[in-house]
Amino acid sequence: MVRLQDDFYEAINGKWAETAVIPSDKPVTGGFIDLRDEIEDLMLSTTDKWLKGEEMPEESVLQNFVKYHRLAANHEKREAAGIAPALPLIEEYKNLQSFADFTEKMAAFELAGKPNSMPFGIAPDFMDAKTNVLWAGEPSTILPDTTYYAEDHPQKAELLALWRKSKTDLLRKFDFSDEEITDLLDKIEDQDAREAKIVLSNEDKSEYFKLYHPYDFKEFAALVPTLPLEHFFTQVIGQVPDKIIVENPRFWEAAKEFYCEENWEYLKANLIVSAVASVASYLTDEIRVLSGAYGRALSGTPEAQSKEKAAFYLAEGPFNQALGLWYAGEKFSPEAKADVEQKIATMIEVYKERLAANDWLTEETKKQAIVKLGVIKPYIGYPEKLPERYYDKVIDESKSLLENAQFLKELSIKHSWSQWNQPVDDSEWGMPAHMVNAYYNPQQNKIVFPAAILQAPFYSLEQTSSENYGGIGAVIAHEISHAFDTNGASFDENGSLKNWWTEEDYAAFQEKTQKVVDLFEGQDSYGAKVNGKLTVSENVADLGGLAAALEAAKRDEDFSAEQFFTNWGRIWRMKARTEYMQLLASVDVHGPAKLRVNLQVPNFAEFFETFEVTEEDGMWRKPEDRVVIW
Repeated sequence: MVRLQDDFYEAINGKWAETAVIPSDKPVTGGFIDLRDEIEDLMLSTTDKWLKGEEMPEESVLQNFVKYHRLAANHEKREAAGIAPALPLIEEYKNLQSFADFTEKMAAFELAGKPNSMPFGIAPDFMDAKTNVLWAGEPSTILPDTTYYAEDHPQKAELLALWRKSKTDLLRKFDFSDEEITDLLDKIEDQDAREAKIVLSNEDKSEYFKLYHPYDFKEFAALVPTLPLEHFFTQVIGQVPDKIIVENPRFWEAAKEFYCEENWEYLKANLIVSAVASVASYLTDEIRVLSGAYGRALSGTPEAQSKEKAAFYLAEGPFNQALGLWYAGEKFSPEAKADVEQKIATMIEVYKERLAANDWLTEETKKQAIVKLGVIKPYIGYPEKLPERYYDKVIDESKSLLENAQFLKELSIKHSWSQWNQPVDDSEWGMPAHMVNAYYNPQQNKIVFPAAILQAPFYSLEQTSSENYGGIGAVIAHEISHAFDTNGASFDENGSLKNWWTEEDYAAFQEKTQKVVDLFEGQDSYGAKVNGKLTVSENVADLGGLAAALEAAKRDEDFSAEQFFTNWGRIWRMKARTEYMQLLASVDVHGPAKLRVNLQVPNFAEFFETFEVTEEDGMWRKPEDRVVIW
């Protein structure tokens, strides 16, 4: 039997893991995922009644969701239609004659939500977080990260072969000959290999305060003279923009090599295969399953979702906020909301006191940190109302599923581009209320806790206060800590990129966060090695969250350190497929669940005292090696 003192995570979760079964259509089960599965069951059973016309919702947006879901769930009709609904789109791309022909149409493609290889979008300006501006991104790669392209990477050849097989199987269903398929995929692989040398790695992208490179628009357009960008944006936003923010200048300095007549056949191959991929979910079930084969291979998931689940999730996407409001109305009580609001207020107060008592910051920096903390906006449970654009999502059941999907895409694209040069709407939620998750938005300095995470084991009115602090309390404080992690530390109280630290204080902060990097760097996770730099922001947030939640919990008369730490261990229980965990090690900014427990709790003296951990035990850490930042 595993002792708590030797492996805290295993002692708490090992017995559960012995009998836990990973669903065949998922790569993982456990804490968060168990709750997601329960919500999935609820949503599927409820919407199944709606499809039959039973207990229909009165809300008009949900009624349109039901219409869309009905089209998605009409598999008989989808099978009968076959690939016919998608052929006009695919032919449109096959008939493109030249790069010049493409550039004439790329704005129309963009506004229709069709593939166009233009990685542009609208997001807040880092220097003025109250205003939305134009951003230039970069292409994604076939393999999960640029590190996979190293010649000696053990999975490179295997994964490229899996990708190629999945695309070959899919394209055959659209009557491409084997010769055509080979030619298309050769060209895509060639361009992907070239792009992989200059796009950012996941580690690069994890430091998003470094992704801010403002350009005068004319200066930017001059980098890619082959693209008629002034014409493109005049059609898309109605005028030539004055500036653009570039995430990766290295890509755009080479972009004219990709967007040009000489590269046209390679670009066209990407566009054709992207067009096929963009419609695969809306056609026959066989095509839907084939289109997801590579993703399942990456995560080790043996089976595709059932067609019933797939139809629900396809329909849910454009209507997720409306379904979230329905869920919150059914499952989230006013008493729970009031209690969580109180916990957040307590946690912010505790954080404020900890900042004030901080012994490694100067008064000047502490003052600025407290200002930022004081204006963090908490969003709890669910948004007050649906975004207005949801009421434009009117489904026409006389049209096909794909036609309605195209209409919804156009609405989404239109809304997105309409936000250019407009004030940021911070009433919008980035997650629906039925998502088991939470987040901090540094540009809006807000923390968001959807109703779905506000339940056991994270939180329950039936759990003890210490258990709740070890669950949702630590999660709340984790999100607050993101305001002061290695990314959040670069943004001020208004969400703008600004250095509010003294030079000495920031150097001390970096020294402490480096200890967190070192703590996780190279740790084993299912045979993969953890990247301490990729995961540092989340690990710093876990550390700050535990510290603040522990202090808050100790203020209760019935405080139990055993219950506090045990519930922290319980919420991270996870059983996963090896392929999935190896994938996460290269792409996920979060550390592996087991390490979020076992590497964090030994930073606290209360852990050693409560569980009588000594120098002889596996969980021991010398006092001088323990890390506390916030």
